[in-house]
Amino acid sequence: MNIELVKCHGSGNDFFIIDEINHDYQFTEEQRVELSRAICNRDSELGSDGILFVLKSEVADGMMRMFNPDGSEASMCGNGLRCVARYVCELLDKEAAIIETMKANLKVNKEGDIFPKIPTYKVEISPVSFQLSDLPLQLDQPALLNEKIPQLTEEVDFFALAVPNPHLVAIVEKEQVESNLQKTISEYVNGPNELFPDGVNVSFVKPLKTNAIYVRTFERGVGFTNACGTAMSASSLVTCLAGINENGQEIQVYNNGGKVNCVVHEQDSSYSIDLIGNATYEYKVDLQIEWGAINEFTCSNKIEFTEEKRQYEKLQSHAIEFISEWL
Repeated sequence: MNIELVKCHGSGNDFFIIDEINHDYQFTEEQRVELSRAICNRDSELGSDGILFVLKSEVADGMMRMFNPDGSEASMCGNGLRCVARYVCELLDKEAAIIETMKANLKVNKEGDIFPKIPTYKVEISPVSFQLSDLPLQLDQPALLNEKIPQLTEEVDFFALAVPNPHLVAIVEKEQVESNLQKTISEYVNGPNELFPDGVNVSFVKPLKTNAIYVRTFERGVGFTNACGTAMSASSLVTCLAGINENGQEIQVYNNGGKVNCVVHEQDSSYSIDLIGNATYEYKVDLQIEWGAINEFTCSNKIEFTEEKRQYEKLQSHAIEFISEWL
């Protein structure tokens, strides 16, 4: 079987797009899991943080399904959604579109470049819930807003929220960013534990300057990642709740993969977040697989998007310099 892949990334969070709008691949659910485990494997010829399956939708311009390297399916992926937004908008020759995801139909649109010559898209991150049952987080209380979880640590306070992926967010100091605390907590809550039966994304957030923050995320099913779109969105919202930033104002969010901008919106006690950042193509390639021996896949006809990669490297350099100056 031959499958066309597009390697892309949002903030260094990299994926393969598989187009099921123009191709009748007819994958079973088991085959989606097999594909994810095989081609996301960093020890293989390919490797990525996930697969973005782009499908037809009866209620939107396209549908996104995102699978992690371990074969699990994520309910949302903000960095991946930007890549899908670009793919669908270019496919349909549109500036704006609606993308169906597991929990919501979300607005996306092309934006002015976040950095010179970098394709930039704005995507809606919603719904937002603070109900612990929506993560789920098993504590004897309805919500957790800037409070300690004694079972984890007495050193930091946490916010718990679903956007709709589950997130545990702490606003920290430089010393905590540089310590092993986040790794220890993240590995515990994503293994067998009494708090998070389905695991959780864990982010440490360090305010840098006015309207600028640094976010590092341990992503469930992945581990430490260059960036996580829903985590950057959740972290931006948390800084507004903590009075560090304000709703309606653009927040620059720096991460190990680069930067994005976020804007938090509140209406009738409900929140949504605009996530604005790059959607960069790295290469196209044809994948040849046999389902009985999927790990023995081969690749051919690789086409590099060299200029796009070079431009994003400039943004990364800028982000690294900014983080080094302010962290």
